[in-house]
Amino acid sequence: MKAVVCKAWGLPETLVIEELPDVSPSAGEVMIDIFAAGVNFPDVLIIQNKYQFKPELPFTPGNELAGVVRAVGAGVSRFKVGDRVFAFVPQGAFSQQITVAESSVFLMTESMDFDSAAALILTYGTSYHAVVDRAALKAGETLLVLGAAGGVGIAAIEIGKAVGAKVIAAASTDDKLAVCKQHGADVLINYSSEDLRDAIKKATDGKGPDVVYDPVGGNYTEPAFRSIAWRGRYLVIGFANGDIPKLPLNLPLLKGASVVGVFWGDFARREPQAHIQAMHHLLEWHSAGKIRPHVSATYALAETPQALTDMASRKVTGKIVIQPRR
Repeated sequence: MKAVVCKAWGLPETLVIEELPDVSPSAGEVMIDIFAAGVNFPDVLIIQNKYQFKPELPFTPGNELAGVVRAVGAGVSRFKVGDRVFAFVPQGAFSQQITVAESSVFLMTESMDFDSAAALILTYGTSYHAVVDRAALKAGETLLVLGAAGGVGIAAIEIGKAVGAKVIAAASTDDKLAVCKQHGADVLINYSSEDLRDAIKKATDGKGPDVVYDPVGGNYTEPAFRSIAWRGRYLVIGFANGDIPKLPLNLPLLKGASVVGVFWGDFARREPQAHIQAMHHLLEWHSAGKIRPHVSATYALAETPQALTDMASRKVTGKIVIQPRR
């Protein structure tokens, strides 16, 4: 099988494509022929040794995948050869084959294609854990999504609407905001051309958003927090901007507001049953048409370095996907 291999820490162009031995499942594992693998911002950081998860070299990056079961190991009862499935793995998705623990695999619904399935688990899993679990967003409340045109941002928009909230999408260009509108955003803010605090005040009649979803960090964190509603919840998702902001602690005091950390990967590991329940809820929403991953581009396996470069340069809207068998 062919796979992307990271042999030394560095930028995407240092990755290589190699022919590796085929894999076979051990007891409790499912062997999957991979047809699509989702690309995420942490992939860019992991290959540079700049992420919390630090695999040993050499390794194959990639965490999200969808494909077809080729074989099952002893004791596997939930899947059979030929099943269309998707999974989240610590590493190894940017390849043509993989073995995965049965507990980490989910059956695709009839309405899902491979690209959409590979774009679902991390982004929608993160946003569901953030918006529904950590923030407990309720119908009638207001959700502000920063970096709203990215993969987790679009997922947050759709989940907010599925819950019954008003959703404000903030992004850096009008083209990105148009995509947010297509996925259900009620109000659009271009924070490159508008003052963020003024725009939030206008959009909420001065009340502020009940929940702020922030995967960006950087210069927009403090003005967004200063705009939050009384008893608001500020979701710390990540720092795509590259700058980890520092908040004056008098701000949560004055607003009676909470700063809420969101680490989906550890949630899925520490609370596996809650993670499984969340995924089943997302699959129900997908079947009902309430969520629909936005895959803006696909790449062949050999184009993985370019895919990661595009992700690093923030040229991506929604999700991008590697198709290892192209």
